[in-house]
Amino acid sequence: MQQQLLDSPPIVPYIRECDFAVRKPWNYPERRLLDYLLVYIQEGTCCFWVDDQKYMFYPGQFCLVQPGSLLSLEGLTNTITPFLHFDIAYNPERENSFPTRPGQIDLSAYRHLMQPTLQDLFKIRVPVHVQPKDPILIKEKLLQTIELVHVPNPLTQLRTQQLLLEIILSIVESYQREAPSPAPTLNWITSYFSHHLSDPITVQDMAGRANLSISRFSFLFKQRYGTSPHQYLLQMRIHHAKELLTNTELSLQSISDYCGFADLHHFSKIFKQRTGTTPGEHRKSTKNPSNR
Repeated sequence: MQQQLLDSPPIVPYIRECDFAVRKPWNYPERRLLDYLLVYIQEGTCCFWVDDQKYMFYPGQFCLVQPGSLLSLEGLTNTITPFLHFDIAYNPERENSFPTRPGQIDLSAYRHLMQPTLQDLFKIRVPVHVQPKDPILIKEKLLQTIELVHVPNPLTQLRTQQLLLEIILSIVESYQREAPSPAPTLNWITSYFSHHLSDPITVQDMAGRANLSISRFSFLFKQRYGTSPHQYLLQMRIHHAKELLTNTELSLQSISDYCGFADLHHFSKIFKQRTGTTPGEHRKSTKNPSNR
């Protein structure tokens, strides 16, 4: 995922052209887009053809045409259609790009200026007949953008950029499917056990840390490590006890405490069950002669 984000162009919205289009019945012949076109049907009825598919639009509806699409527009009645041409991804040559004109269909000479689609950028499919979750809010932001875009004030320009970003976010989030919850990971277990060997760790504690039920946690744990959480922890305690017996002069009681055993008797019993020798016998057999 991180590599995918690094490979994607930066998200830097850019307003190319926008206006309140007030027209009598009209027709805009076929062309192909380099950038995005968002149209709000404020008044009237429109018929748009996008990639050879017919779409009818009525007051209160939005049309979103994405880069690379073949487009022709027709107003069937008197219309008011505020519109916005914009980029989403940063292109260092974006100021050389332009809203295409009627008849511009072969854009091979301008391929370097073509914006990526929403599918390319976010892996999200957004229809031409776009239906944002809050259409009134999008309408207000679109109209505000058109009003403010030509005001030569740095703060106002910053505000228009923010408005465009909010429009894009609202559209994308309207069609973003809720991502499935990531599979629970138990990568933290070994480190957690290592730092809490002397603590009275329970399966309930571990399941709680993983935000899982005890049964689910135990199942996933055994699937990953091949044994139960209790047996895995016990094995780590025995392994650590071996290291302390061999490399330190700590008393058996101290080692029992450090490794989280209930008492010395319990330590000795479990140690012998697991290793076949008592802690004292293990120390004698493994102690480095130079340290005796």
